[in-house]
Amino acid sequence: MSKILVLAEKPSVGREIGRVLGCKQKADGVLIGPKYVVTWALGHLITLANPENYHERYKHWNMGDLPMLPEKMKLVVIKKTSKQYHTVKRWMMDKEIKEIVIATDAGREGELVARWIIEKANVRKPIKRLWISSQTDKAIQDGFKHLKDGKAYDNLYHSAVARSKADWYVGLNLTRALTCKHNVQLSAGRVQTPTLQMIVSREEAIRQFVPAKYYELKADSNHVTFNYLGKGGHARIFDEVKRDKLLALLRHQEGVVKSVETKTKKVPAPQAYDLTTLQIDANNKYGFSAKRTLKLMQQLYEHYKVVTYPRTDSKYISQDIVPTLKERLESITTKSYKGYARSLMQSSLHITNRFVDDKKVTDHHAIIPTEEVAFVNDMSGDERKIYELIVKRFLEVLSKPYVYEETKVKIAIKNECFGVTYKRTLDQGWKSIGDQKEEQSKQVVAFKSHEKVKISNIYYTEGLTTPPSRYTEATLLADMENPKKFVDEKAMQTTLSQVGGIGTVATRADIIEKLYNTYYIENKEGKLFPTLKGKQVVELVPPEMKSPLLTAKWEMTLTDISKGKAKESVFIDQIKTYTKKLVEQVKSDATTFKHDNITGEKCPDCGGYLLRVKNKNGEMLVCKDRECGYKRKVNQLTNARCPECHKKMIMVGEGDKKTFICQNCGFKEKLQAWNKRKQTANQKMDKRQVNQYMKKMKKEADKPLNNAFADSLSKFNFNKD
Repeated sequence: MSKILVLAEKPSVGREIGRVLGCKQKADGVLIGPKYVVTWALGHLITLANPENYHERYKHWNMGDLPMLPEKMKLVVIKKTSKQYHTVKRWMMDKEIKEIVIATDAGREGELVARWIIEKANVRKPIKRLWISSQTDKAIQDGFKHLKDGKAYDNLYHSAVARSKADWYVGLNLTRALTCKHNVQLSAGRVQTPTLQMIVSREEAIRQFVPAKYYELKADSNHVTFNYLGKGGHARIFDEVKRDKLLALLRHQEGVVKSVETKTKKVPAPQAYDLTTLQIDANNKYGFSAKRTLKLMQQLYEHYKVVTYPRTDSKYISQDIVPTLKERLESITTKSYKGYARSLMQSSLHITNRFVDDKKVTDHHAIIPTEEVAFVNDMSGDERKIYELIVKRFLEVLSKPYVYEETKVKIAIKNECFGVTYKRTLDQGWKSIGDQKEEQSKQVVAFKSHEKVKISNIYYTEGLTTPPSRYTEATLLADMENPKKFVDEKAMQTTLSQVGGIGTVATRADIIEKLYNTYYIENKEGKLFPTLKGKQVVELVPPEMKSPLLTAKWEMTLTDISKGKAKESVFIDQIKTYTKKLVEQVKSDATTFKHDNITGEKCPDCGGYLLRVKNKNGEMLVCKDRECGYKRKVNQLTNARCPECHKKMIMVGEGDKKTFICQNCGFKEKLQAWNKRKQTANQKMDKRQVNQYMKKMKKEADKPLNNAFADSLSKFNFNKD
């Protein structure tokens, strides 16, 4: 009997699809049923070959070998997951399998995951595509009833291949060129570098900022304070002479009411979440990193099935989702919002084109709850926080506008304009959801046009202008999504808007993580600071790589390829020409790199000086010479909490000298004494868990950085050189 092979992206998704399709027989890497066999990738199983796969000389990094521009790119099996690849290939080639259903993530990278496996395995069988936006049983069942022809996604695949090849040509060549030129492990990329440039430019603006004193005039009358409005909205006064002249002119004068305007205003609910806006809110409210939010979202999507596909750049839903909205409201059981959901179900939902618009739905619609009942008690605290953010926004979107009455009173004192604004809520609307009620003006005084106003006091307040705020992950994500202010030309601003900024919703979290992992930026109490290494990199990289326009132009072309409007081959030819230009620019650059973290300690292997490097898990000493490769752990961050201040402690020393140290309050305790104390308190730390944890920490310290070129760069130290 013939069967259909279903290829999912992850084991967890594969198991859920297998359950829905009745695949109850378990085998190595697959689930087997009467009609379907479900298997899975482990993320990518296939990747583009490293440079050394093309020529022996590329095993060594030499400037003379650049640029590397292989004519035909090779696909290779990733060693760590090769076992699963061969399992998938064996089933794809099985005579029983007559058709393959691609059920990887419905997007560009998901298409690449599956198609590369099929291409590498050299399988020539009919392909269908499962394209769904949630992992509920109903969504999976409906998806399999409406499978698409795989050919409909050929252009999306070509777009994904073009993106991958372009990043290989530009990224690997530029990384090797910078590293060879300066003998420092450096990397650059079309999204990474413009993002770093934003942070460096902001820091420079803060450094150069000179605060200026300003003054604001106030006029008191019968318990009302009027604010000076100035000319053309310029209320701040930066000139003391002008300030004093105005005060002298206005003292002991009466005011006259020039206008009283009362308007009713409506504020529509915020739009539904796409991934970036959700990451921004999660960072602002809970301090979650973009990466953390995405990870929590994946759990809510794949494991709990209570939210729709997370990697979406759309804030809209399509018309066919509207009939399911009340069922989605019914699934909301969280105590904080259950009452609001029930109330909405009993009323007519407020649905506008700010939420429902078929033309503005991209590959996936906005992030909203599914019809699956949410058991929030099973969730972790952080998972619940993200889920409730999504629920709250969903309820807001379906609610009426916030309506208020605004009264603006303007008075003239010797022809100088002052004003006061009153606000009175008429209908809380969407702002009634949760704890966000608007405050009304505490004091409302009635004024009539042309009436005289007695002024009891004229005075000024003073302040200092403030520098631009340092980036948080939230504000950085916002500027990555909308970087128009970094480009002067209007046509180019339009281009950036059309492609949705730099990076994609699926990659921005990884880009920020790469900046941490390459020691280009640091996070201090939620604020992002560029390191000296990061500052120098943007000076060493060719100018075009710093601009958000490069990635915008790429994304526009990649979108055209996915729509059949452009050819992959033409794009790649352009990329090769551009790569040659970049390498030549690096070769001819006279700028040098300077270390800021060099120590007086010498490397025991080569005699060079060691650098002190900080990472998320602690500190290390690494050799200044990248070809030496020596490194030694100085301390390691642990999950052990200080008994005095409850902060996480670091561990220093080796063997029986291992000691916990709290960097916050200075508490110290040897590991042996720590374990003995815990045992006495009947809270002994399990030795096996300690060993596992220490092995994990060692593995984290030893592994190469998680970036697009990790395999190629694995033999080198990714350290703060």
